Amino acid sequence: RQNIAIFFPKDPPADLCTHIIFAFSSLKKGKLTSYESNDETKDGVPGLYERIMTLKKANPKLKILLALGGWSFGTQKFKEMSATRYTRQTFIYSAIPYLRKRGFDGLDMDWEYPKGSDDKKNFVLLLKELREAFEAEAQELKKQRLLLSAAVPVGPDNVRGGYDVPAVASYLDFINLMAYDFHGKWERETGHNAPLYAPSTDSEWRKQLSVDNAANMWVKMGAPKEKLVIGMPTYGRSFTLANTDKHGPNAPATGGGREGIYTKEGGFLAYYEICEMLLNGAVYVWDEEMKVPYMVDGDQWVGFDDERAIRNKMHWIKSNGFGGAMVWTIDMDDFKGEVCGGNVKYPLIGAMREELLGISRGKEAKDVNWTAVAATFEDLEEEEKPAPIKIDVEELLSKVRKPVKKQRI
Repeated sequence: RQNIAIFFPKDPPADLCTHIIFAFSSLKKGKLTSYESNDETKDGVPGLYERIMTLKKANPKLKILLALGGWSFGTQKFKEMSATRYTRQTFIYSAIPYLRKRGFDGLDMDWEYPKGSDDKKNFVLLLKELREAFEAEAQELKKQRLLLSAAVPVGPDNVRGGYDVPAVASYLDFINLMAYDFHGKWERETGHNAPLYAPSTDSEWRKQLSVDNAANMWVKMGAPKEKLVIGMPTYGRSFTLANTDKHGPNAPATGGGREGIYTKEGGFLAYYEICEMLLNGAVYVWDEEMKVPYMVDGDQWVGFDDERAIRNKMHWIKSNGFGGAMVWTIDMDDFKGEVCGGNVKYPLIGAMREELLGISRGKEAKDVNWTAVAATFEDLEEEEKPAPIKIDVEELLSKVRKPVKKQRI
């Protein structure tokens, strides 16, 4: 990434989060290994693992976990690694020294997604054996036990098809609910990336796709509320409208929106890219039903979270007794504080921290009131009206009157 989008793991303030999850690691021959060539320190050049660990010097209470998997990692390697006790133990006894040697405090399992009865059973066994091994190692070496968490889906079919929720929850320290990507470029009508509540215009199926519904589904299926950490996006999902006159939720779309100039992925924009668009004439709409905003810029439609939406969700987390909030990702917030205009770095994550931990973002910080700052549809209508044409009635009449012939008398 270029310019304002350049970010390194050592960049965030050490007290921005209580836990940081480094995404991602990989598997090689069933054993835990690095994902990128520059993760590890080589030839005296500090790798990304070593660089992120410098944050612990500034904040010894900070916990840093290593995530395994992710969307692009697929499922096959997870299936093979979890298939038998032998393959699971091979992984576990590679993982513990790997994590300890590099200073990690735990492991985040990001299998997207277990599917079917074998995967469901083997995922539970993998978590059970990991937890038991972590406990035994901590006891033997008189160290703090390695933490175990997992990133889990919100789609009803994915949850029912791959997760024995009470069993999974019993072995995890916390459960990271990926409460985003509810809608996106794979659909042919607009929908918000992370609505707190579904809009009334949704079909019965789509009404299941909201943060509130997903979190409560996990609770109903057996997850303790206090272990559920609710995911917050620092990005939006975009669409290209089929008809610019129809621009609400569930409006017809031809597919994803145009790629951002920094993130360069169709249908996807970082918060700082969204801010740039809002400051350059895009329309901001707060949706009172969904408790989140969306943006319309010509034929581009973007559902995203701003500070107002984040604060709403934090109040909802506290009033419902959930464990906390996590974010995907740190580097898509306005981390330099140079774009969105609130006089603050990390405006979204900082708002979470203020609401959940009571830590101020600073005296100068303020939430951006996009309703006042950004354009409205009324503004656009004013711009589209042609300037009034001044007409000289006498001049016009003189052009249409028939000339009167002068007659000699």
